[in-house]
Amino acid sequence: MSKKDTCEIYCYDEEKVNRIQGKLQKEDISSVVQLFKALADENRAKIAYSLCQDEELCVCDIANIIGASVATTSHHLRTLYKQGIVKYRKEGKLAFYSLDDDHIKQLIMIALTHGKEVKVHV
Repeated sequence: MSKKDTCEIYCYDEEKVNRIQGKLQKEDISSVVQLFKALADENRAKIAYSLCQDEELCVCDIANIIGASVATTSHHLRTLYKQGIVKYRKEGKLAFYSLDDDHIKQLIMIALTHGKEVKVHV
């Protein structure tokens, strides 16, 4: 005997469906998708995590932390910058990066906590 994980009816609570659809249409869900796509790359996630550990890091230091070339790291940082995840400042020949705001740090830390909880359930 197997359990089905799908409904066998069309709609259970139409009022809830309509209410949530209305709210969903007012939100910019595509921006959420773009944020998570940017963080879905392992190197970019490592960069974001590294910037959670220290408020500001030079590109060359980030490259050493994640074990990548400066060119590769710069490419990933540009992607994160375009998505509003990091900001940078120049100081002579150096480029320093930091998280754009505390929300990114919260997302990374929550995701790590969630990952630890999921491992317990598996």
